[in-house]
Amino acid sequence: MPSFLLIRHAQSVWNAAGRWQGQADPPLSERGREQALELARKLAGEIAPDRLLCSDLQRARHTAEALGRALEIEPEPLPALRELDVGTWSGLTRDEIEAVDPENLARFEAGDETVRAGGAESRAEIRARVLATFHALAAQHPGEDLVVVTHLGVARALVPGTELGHTETLRVVRQDFRDT
Repeated sequence: MPSFLLIRHAQSVWNAAGRWQGQADPPLSERGREQALELARKLAGEIAPDRLLCSDLQRARHTAEALGRALEIEPEPLPALRELDVGTWSGLTRDEIEAVDPENLARFEAGDETVRAGGAESRAEIRARVLATFHALAAQHPGEDLVVVTHLGVARALVPGTELGHTETLRVVRQDFRDT
């Protein structure tokens, strides 16, 4: 059975500004670039993964590239590892979303799995996408150690209740995946 080391990407400029990103593609902030290098230094002597996978969005990809240089392994971008698509909420602060879509924001924040964030993707849909991706990866890479640089929404979809700060890690194995 493979093991996965999930890593949330470093801070982006929109994280720093309190803006919802979803599948938008803002770059890492200065602090984010520092976090990515700190992560790389920390993990360089501790792990030797078989594969380094990442979301294709630049905040995850650039975090993975810094880690890959330290581990001497090339990151493999996968679009299926993208964050929840928040549609029209992308680029807005929470207060701005509340001003234009208060009912759906309240339902989303209350945990309603069916609400399409900003009219785009629901939590049920990201969960289905993420579970299918990780089950496929587990089947394709039995016994391998996989490092996955991705997003908070992906980690939450895979293991509900997960809270990862920027560049924090979570080790999971297939039995940790929550299919419900």
